[in-house]
Amino acid sequence: MKNEAIVPFEINIPEEDIADLKRRLEQTRFTDEIDNAGWDYGTNLGYLKQLVQYWLTDFDWRSEEKALNEFDQYKTNIDGLDLHFIHQKSNYKNAKTLVLIHGWPGSFVEFKKVIGPLTDPVRYGGQVEDSFNIVAVSLPGFGFSDRPTKRGYTPERMADTIASLMDRLGYEHYGLQGGDWGSTVSRYIATNYSEHVTGLHLNFCEATPPANAQNTATEIKDLTPLELKRLAASNAFTSEGSAYFGLLSTKPQTVNYAMNDSPTGLAAWMIEKFQSWSDCEGYIEKSFTKDELLTNISLYWFTQTASSSSRIYYEQRHTECKPKPNVTVPTACALFPSEIRTPQRDWVEATYHLVRWTEMPNGGHFAALEEPQLLVDDIRAFFRELPECK
Repeated sequence: MKNEAIVPFEINIPEEDIADLKRRLEQTRFTDEIDNAGWDYGTNLGYLKQLVQYWLTDFDWRSEEKALNEFDQYKTNIDGLDLHFIHQKSNYKNAKTLVLIHGWPGSFVEFKKVIGPLTDPVRYGGQVEDSFNIVAVSLPGFGFSDRPTKRGYTPERMADTIASLMDRLGYEHYGLQGGDWGSTVSRYIATNYSEHVTGLHLNFCEATPPANAQNTATEIKDLTPLELKRLAASNAFTSEGSAYFGLLSTKPQTVNYAMNDSPTGLAAWMIEKFQSWSDCEGYIEKSFTKDELLTNISLYWFTQTASSSSRIYYEQRHTECKPKPNVTVPTACALFPSEIRTPQRDWVEATYHLVRWTEMPNGGHFAALEEPQLLVDDIRAFFRELPECK
C-alpha cells in the first residue's frame, strides 16, 4: 500500500551538528586576494571574513529555527521521497490557494516574509479578498526534502511531485508563484496540469525569441531604451556571470565535495549569487541581512544538500530535449530591474497567456526575500483580477 500520510514536521538540528559547524568555521583557511579586488573576481575576502566571524560568534540558529517553526510544516512521501512543505492555511473561509516554489541557491526560507501577508492580509494592511492558503514546497534534493538517489529527477518530474502533493492535500484548483527554478517547475505544472491551475505568477520569466525572429541589426535598432538596457544586461550575465551554470549542468559533483566539507566554501559560493543577482549596488547588506543570508546557507549546510540541489542543473540539461508547450493559463510577469535576464515582452507573449506585466521600481532575483511587499502587492493584484479567482 502507498504511504500517503501527511506528517507534521518541526525543525530541530542536533546540537552536535551546530558544534561541528562552529569547529569547521574556526579552522577556516582563507585564500588570498589581490589589492582592490572588490567582488570582481568573485566573493570578496573582507566581507566573507566578516560573515564567517558573525556566523561563528553572533548568528543564532536556534532563534531562526524557532521562527521557521512558527509555520505549519509537514512531510509526505511522494514518488519514493519524503517531501517537506509549509501548509499555512488562511483563517478566511474563501481564501484562494497558492503554491510558492523556490529555486537555487534559495530555499523555502525565501518566503518567510510573504507567507504572513498572503495568508492574513488584513493584519498587514490588505483586504480579506486577497487571502491565500499557502503551500511552500522544498523541492526534492533541497532543504528538508529527501535527496534523489537515481538519475532523472528533472524539473518536470518535480512538477509531477508537486501536482501530486496538491491532489493529496485536497486542492482541485490553485495558483502558482515562482522564480529561478521555481518558474521552470511552475511552468511545467501550468502546462501539464492546466486544468488545476488558476493562474501563474512569475518573478523570473523565461522566454526565448520566437522561431521566426531574425535578431537582425534592424530589429535591435527598433528596441526601446529599456529593452536595449535589458539586452545588454542579459548579454553581460551570459558573458561574465553564468560560469556556475555551465559547471553545475555538466560536472556538479566535482565542486560539491568542497561545498559539503567547508561551510566557509559553501558561504562563499552562495553569497556571490545573492550579491551579484540583487539590487544592492555592490553592498550585499543593502538587500539582505547577515541573518537572512546565514539562515539560508545554514539550511544547506545542516541538510547536506549543496550537492543534491545543484543536480537540478545537470538533470535539466541531460533530459530528452523536447519543445515546451505554450502556457495557456493566465500568466503574470513581475520584472525586477536587477534580474539576471529579462526577455522582451513580445517573446513572453508568444509563449504565455500574458495578462499582467509589471515593471518593478527596484529589486532583483530573490524577490520574496529582497522586496516582499512589491511581490505581495503584485500577487494580490494579479489573482484579484482573474475571473475564476473572484
